[in-house]
Amino acid sequence: MEAVSLHSIRQPLDKSLIGEASPIQSRSNDKISIIIPVLNEVASVKATLSPLQWAANVELIVVDGGSVDGTPDLAASLGAQVIKAAVGRAHQMNVGAAAATGDILLFLHADTMLPQGFETMVRGLLRQTEVIAGAFALGINAELQGLRLIETMVNWRSRFLQTPYGDQAIFLTAPVFREMGGFQEMPLMEDFELVQRLKRRGKIAIAPAAVLTSGRRWEKIGVLKTTLINQFIVLAYYLGVSPTRLARWYAAAKGK
Repeated sequence: MEAVSLHSIRQPLDKSLIGEASPIQSRSNDKISIIIPVLNEVASVKATLSPLQWAANVELIVVDGGSVDGTPDLAASLGAQVIKAAVGRAHQMNVGAAAATGDILLFLHADTMLPQGFETMVRGLLRQTEVIAGAFALGINAELQGLRLIETMVNWRSRFLQTPYGDQAIFLTAPVFREMGGFQEMPLMEDFELVQRLKRRGKIAIAPAAVLTSGRRWEKIGVLKTTLINQFIVLAYYLGVSPTRLARWYAAAKGK
């Protein structure tokens, strides 16, 4: 049976959720730079990049942290500009943003596919005067029991608390990203930290369609354990535990 997340990706664009264009902030022709940090993602990057090669006025930037599995060559063959950088997701994304020439920056995980029509949604949401940034709803590409509930909970949190995570493809204008100082270069929670800063500046909008992210982490250690680990890490961050320590705990909990 087809997953709910797949259905949500193929839903027609709901223009009422995008809003009317401001004559001052029309972004219909803005160039979008998609920045993808990678490290040994040869098994995922083809599915992620292939549909993006024909997107209008879109720049693909893959920032490689030292892959040894052929990821950079594959990404280049699929039309991406490949940049080498020291490993670390936050650092890699900042390096990609510095090289980007787009008006809009979209940060995408290597195992996550954008929905059809993402360009229209991104440009439309960012032309709303109250919107500072945006992201997509979450769809998970696996049929494990409990994942549809996880999707529902994540999407509720994203819409009502305006707290999307990095696997939901966060996007914002390049000037805002640079004014905010980019991602704080920390080993974990860099997406969460940026979103918290952005929320103080304006609304974080959630697009009316879902990305489709790999279910590999849930398949590897289970839906319940993955969820508990994620919630524990967020709670510990709120309580002031350092990102360096959190990264060690996270790796140990996943069995790395």
